[in-house]
Amino acid sequence: MKRLIAALLLGAGCFSAFAFDAAQVPDIKQTKAALYLDAKEAYALKQKMADKAYFVDVRTRGEISYVGMPTSADASIPYVEHPDDAPWDDKNGRFKLDVNSDFGPELARRMTVADLGKNDTVILICRSGDRSARAANLLTDLGYTKVYTVVDGFEGDLAKTGPQAGQRVVNGWKNAGLPWSYKLDKSKLYFPKY
Repeated sequence: MKRLIAALLLGAGCFSAFAFDAAQVPDIKQTKAALYLDAKEAYALKQKMADKAYFVDVRTRGEISYVGMPTSADASIPYVEHPDDAPWDDKNGRFKLDVNSDFGPELARRMTVADLGKNDTVILICRSGDRSARAANLLTDLGYTKVYTVVDGFEGDLAKTGPQAGQRVVNGWKNAGLPWSYKLDKSKLYFPKY
């Protein structure tokens, strides 16, 4: 019976049968829509749906510039950015990040150009899954109905023990060997409107 249901869901274009187990998602990465994928599932979904799903890298422009970006991403639209005069954030040990107020409007514009709307599939990826979860919640609040977040992100989670403790070597897009590049496609990049 479970196989029949999974086959029906797949045939109907619903990929929840293949989605990451929501019970395994840490609190910080949970979303209102509860639609989760790991990096391999995100890649497979994008390959299967091609131009019927919109794949967005929500990391900062600095991150994609120096760390690279999935080649199958349709766009880079930062959910947060460092303001020009960013103060130091003692709690998080980095320069302060502000939510990009243009995130929702820019995604809507790009999806319209791609002939997609709020009922189409959106896949979000960040470094390790927490920012993409916050971005997914914003999109859900804006009326998007199928927003998936990649729970292990582009770089993955931090190793907790061993010689690589504190390094992002556990999971994620890069660690899964999925296609990515340092060479960026300018047409996919976000340019702020100052």
